[in-house]
Amino acid sequence: MSTTITANKLAKKIVNQEDVFILDVRNKDEFEKWKIEGKQVTIMNEPYFNLLDGVETIANQLQKDQEVIVVCAKGGSSQMVALELEEAGFTNVFDLKGGMKAWSEHLEPVKVGTLQDGGSIYQFVRLGKGCLSYVIESHGEALIVDPSRMIEQYEMFVADRGIQIGHVIDTHLHADHISGGHRLAEKTGAAYYLPPKDAMEVTFDYTALEEGNDIIIGNTTVKVNPIYSPGHTLGSTSLIIDDRYLLTGDILFVESIGRPDLAGKAADWVSDLRDTLYYRYKELADDLIVLPAHYSFLKELADDGKVSARLGDLYQTNAGLQINDENEFRKMVTENLPDQPNAYQEIRKTNMGKINPKEEQQKEMEIGPNHCAVHEN
Repeated sequence: MSTTITANKLAKKIVNQEDVFILDVRNKDEFEKWKIEGKQVTIMNEPYFNLLDGVETIANQLQKDQEVIVVCAKGGSSQMVALELEEAGFTNVFDLKGGMKAWSEHLEPVKVGTLQDGGSIYQFVRLGKGCLSYVIESHGEALIVDPSRMIEQYEMFVADRGIQIGHVIDTHLHADHISGGHRLAEKTGAAYYLPPKDAMEVTFDYTALEEGNDIIIGNTTVKVNPIYSPGHTLGSTSLIIDDRYLLTGDILFVESIGRPDLAGKAADWVSDLRDTLYYRYKELADDLIVLPAHYSFLKELADDGKVSARLGDLYQTNAGLQINDENEFRKMVTENLPDQPNAYQEIRKTNMGKINPKEEQQKEMEIGPNHCAVHEN
């Protein structure tokens, strides 16, 4: 029987920048669309059906004592290939438990910093999909922002610290992943916030996330200032936390900007997107630390595993913020866009409460990268 490695342990290796060798045995189409990445990750793709009769085709490319982590879609084929490698004399072989499906669901918490009057802000990095969510805690109370479907991971995190979840926010109606926001709020008794302009078709109750209505976490002065910032969706709302951190949702990323087309309103929302990026955010302090809801490229992860940037620096380096001509900007965000997220229309309906797919269906709907950004390739 082969030795398994969990997504949690593999994520720790990657975040800590340990050398990792991955043998991905999915077919080439799946591999090209989506794979495990890291600054110290070396990866080989050899479809498992090429290895059914033995591993001779790859054995001479590997050292018998090197660590090899075999990965497939769900964890079945990787076990078979790992056993074959062991039978061929390899001594340090693991298979990823649950395969890419499990990898897609793992959240790696990374501490971003401390708050002025006590408390901390954590970024939850979903390495397998490029999604980012946040836990802000102060004096025994937590705010969760843009939570993923896997709410148990947030519940375990706050339980370990003796914290109660008091507020849950979705900065916009997500199209790339299924939000756990409403379910987490229901389960914990927390208030659930959503921008009203994104909630016109939702089937459940919510609290309006609106500019001017600040939120207080715990008993201190940790303020959450909503900033209306449309463009990715009509209701997109950013958050300024503790006068220091700017949570931009899907409007602004470290290396790219948000796309306006996932609700079929690209032409209508381009002006909103430009106004937010080129005027609204310009009025904010340059020293705010931008914390986005996604990343697209490995280079966006810092050495400590978090994704962030100073707002003033992004106005010097982010290509999406350097286009002075409005027509040129419109062309960039409406033409030659990347593929849309997998099952994005069904995901939007799920997040509205209009449909309720079974858990296995939800996992299938979320497979693959987020594809929420407009960027230069």
